[in-house]
Formats: sequence, structure tokens, C-alpha cells
Amino acid sequence: MKKIVYIAFLLATFIGFSQEENPKEKVKLLKESTNLTYDANKELVSDKFVEAEANYRKAIAKSDDNSTAKFNLGNAYYKENSFGEAFVRYKEAGEAAKTKEERHSAYHNLGNVFMQNKEYDKAIEAYKEALRNDPSDEETRYNLALAKEMQKKDQQQKQNDQNNDDQNKDQDNQDQQQDQQQNKDDQNNQDQNQDQNDQQDQNKDQNSDKDKEQKGDEGKDKEDKDQKPGDQPKDKQDPEKQQQPRPNQLSPQQIKNILEAMSNEEKKVQEKINGKKVKGQPAKNAKDW
Repeated sequence: MKKIVYIAFLLATFIGFSQEENPKEKVKLLKESTNLTYDANKELVSDKFVEAEANYRKAIAKSDDNSTAKFNLGNAYYKENSFGEAFVRYKEAGEAAKTKEERHSAYHNLGNVFMQNKEYDKAIEAYKEALRNDPSDEETRYNLALAKEMQKKDQQQKQNDQNNDDQNKDQDNQDQQQDQQQNKDDQNNQDQNQDQNDQQDQNKDQNSDKDKEQKGDEGKDKEDKDQKPGDQPKDKQDPEKQQQPRPNQLSPQQIKNILEAMSNEEKKVQEKINGKKVKGQPAKNAKDW
């Protein structure tokens, strides 16, 4: 069993070694990869993205050394705004590049991807790497200056946003404190007004009670003045007794009437007496001589 495993390992190692060391096979595969890249380029120019993408992938699968297929596939993705896929292919193209020109182009376009994503720090580093491989490229130099300017503006904007956030927070805190103070003042004013109203109501009640007491005292004094000495106070008299005279007690008018009646009666009696006297006197008869 161990011998079979060992033999299989040797065969696999030999096959891999023979493929790596077989220059003719690599040349053949690279040629086929180049032809597929050529077809993909024509399809990409004809706006046949799907066909171009398929052929670029086949070309890369045929030969990993075909940096052109990787670079062009990155361009195809960039054109379609698929910046994530473009980043992967440009990075692969830069790592597989055999010349400074290829490496320069890969990192230049890699910087463009970072610019699209507003990753200005990474764009600056990518453009610098591109210029290391071709310092004479003015377009890369311009893009580097633009990336630095955008980085500066972005930092200023972030700082301004941070300052605005801080100011807004401070303003919010200040507004909140003012609102709390205003609410507190309103509550205090409301309490003071309520206290004043309560005090006014209490004063009104006290004044009303004083007025009632004063009016009661004035009425009592008046009643006391109207009463004769020895009379029972009016507020203590029985209402029924006030309406009816007491038994065996005559009013002045009744006494007057009685006296007049008695006087009239006495006159009548006197007249009767006088009348009887006249009638009762013996008549003087003439002497019968």
C-alpha cells in the first residue's frame, strides 16, 4: 500500500515537473491564449461584452503569463463600471507583467479604480508605482496631482463635517439647556401665578367674611337702637309672639277703644238716669177745691 502511494506521488511530481519544464507546451498555450485575447479584443470593440469576457477568461485559463488578457479584461470591467472586478484584474496584470510598460499601465489603471471609489490615499500610491515604472508619463503625473488635490479637499470636507457635527451637537445641547431652563421658568411663573391667585382668593374670602361680620354687627346695633329699654331683643323674640299680642295685655289702641266705649256707655247710663228722674218726678195736680 505504501509503495502504491509513493509511486503515485512520484508520477504526479514528474508530470508537474515535465509540464513546467516543457517550453514548447508553454509556448503553445501562450499562443492559444494570445489568439483568444485577440478575438476578445475584437468583440469588446464591437460592444459584445459577454463574448469578450468569456474569451478573456479562456485566455487567462490557457496561460497565466498572459498579462495582456488580464489587463484588457480589467478594461472591459472598468467600462461596465464593475470597479471591483476591474481592481482584481488590474492587480493580476501588474503582478504578471514582464515589462515596466505593462506594469506601468496596470498600476495607472489601478489608480483610476481607486479614484472612482474616492479612495484617494490608495490612488496616490498606485500612481506613484506607475511613475516608478515610467516617470515620463504626463497623464499619470497629472492624475497623481489630481488625486492629491482631491485628497486635500476630502480631508477638509471631513474636517468641516466634523466641525459642523460638533457645532450641531453644541447647538443641540445649548437648545436643550435653553428649553429646560425655559420650561423651568414657565413652571416657576405658573407656580407664582397660582400662588398669587390663591392669595387673592384667600383675601377675597377674608374680605367677604369681614363684610358679612361688619354688616351683621351694623344690623344688630341698629336693632338694639330700635328696641326700648326692657324689650326683649328682636332676634330672640318668638315670631308667633310678634304676630299675636300676649294674653291679658291690651294694646294702646284697644285701651283707647275700651275707654271710649266705656265713656259712651257711661253717657248712656247717665242719660237713662236723667231720663228716669224726669219721668219719676210727681206731677203737681191742681188743687181740687
